[in-house]
Amino acid sequence: MIRLLRKLIQARTTVETGELAAAKLISDELSKSGVDSQIDCWDKKRANITAKVNSTGHKGALMFACHLDVVPPGKAKWQYPPFDAFESNGKIYGRGSTDMKGSIAAVITAIRQVVESGTKLQGDIILLAAAGEENDSCGAKRFMQNFQKQAPQLAGVIVTEPTDFEVVNTHRGLLWLKITTKGKTAHGSMPQLGINAISSMKSLLDELQDYEIPCEPHELLGRCSMSINTISAGQAVNVVPDRCTIGIDIRTLPGQDNQALVKDLEKNLVKLKEKNPKFDAEVSIVRDVPPLETDSKCDFVKDFCSAVGAAKTQPKASCTDGPCFVPLRAPIVIFGPGQHELCHQPNEFIQISDVEKGVEYYKKIICKFLC
Repeated sequence: MIRLLRKLIQARTTVETGELAAAKLISDELSKSGVDSQIDCWDKKRANITAKVNSTGHKGALMFACHLDVVPPGKAKWQYPPFDAFESNGKIYGRGSTDMKGSIAAVITAIRQVVESGTKLQGDIILLAAAGEENDSCGAKRFMQNFQKQAPQLAGVIVTEPTDFEVVNTHRGLLWLKITTKGKTAHGSMPQLGINAISSMKSLLDELQDYEIPCEPHELLGRCSMSINTISAGQAVNVVPDRCTIGIDIRTLPGQDNQALVKDLEKNLVKLKEKNPKFDAEVSIVRDVPPLETDSKCDFVKDFCSAVGAAKTQPKASCTDGPCFVPLRAPIVIFGPGQHELCHQPNEFIQISDVEKGVEYYKKIICKFLC
């Protein structure tokens, strides 16, 4: 298990490198227990891997959904090289150790142990390890295009994101927007002949500083949030910029109308145009992922909590591939080893003992629903 985890980290599954190497590692590992898998590769390096353990079919199948990709290590200094998978004091350090190579290693180990034990399953085990969750959920969407047409009846879907073994049944959605202010180029020595898009953007940023998205708070998730996280403009120091673009990360709530949200933001652009006729800007949607909300009182969630010894479900702040699987009409929960606050951080690590616990929990879940 630890050997597999270290190899998965060393596979460097960023967008630039792709997920194919990790998919091949998983395929080789599953084959040791006689579990067949299929790798779906595109663009030479992007990859999903799926596998199924067949059963008598008397019960609905259980699907485990993971993602293979990781965010880049960033420019901050790491205590250990981010893709060396260094082991120290009961921890494995490396990008993706928590998010989510640890849970992948735990799920695969649990599946192999169940298969090798000769346990008679009443429902199939379906495994998906997908590409691209960190950027556009391209792997989960690609998987659903084919799987949805022939999907078996599912008892439920487990998204194996790190939750520190809390059972998560709801999380906010994600709406990424791009706002571009437009100006007119001119020589830097004669700025009065141009319209500076950066100056226009400053007016917008001032307007948005105290802006709150109109919405009713969710009883578990609270209010939606908005954060301006990227900005780009200019081609040369001696040229007045005619474009300035910001990227906005909005985390949305169940029942929220994203189109209404965008229209409300556009009112700020209209207001600025009325103040300054030279102001010109436009909004576009970059990514839109709906929130997830599974009824905590449904039988699957109650049985799941019973299997892992959880008293109740919890909300999760960040988004997952979970909403991609809603069309399967099966309850979805998020559950896995690792502390969420370590995700995307320098010196990311996972406790080896947590990965070992993950194996035992996933075996209990399989037995609860499929035996």
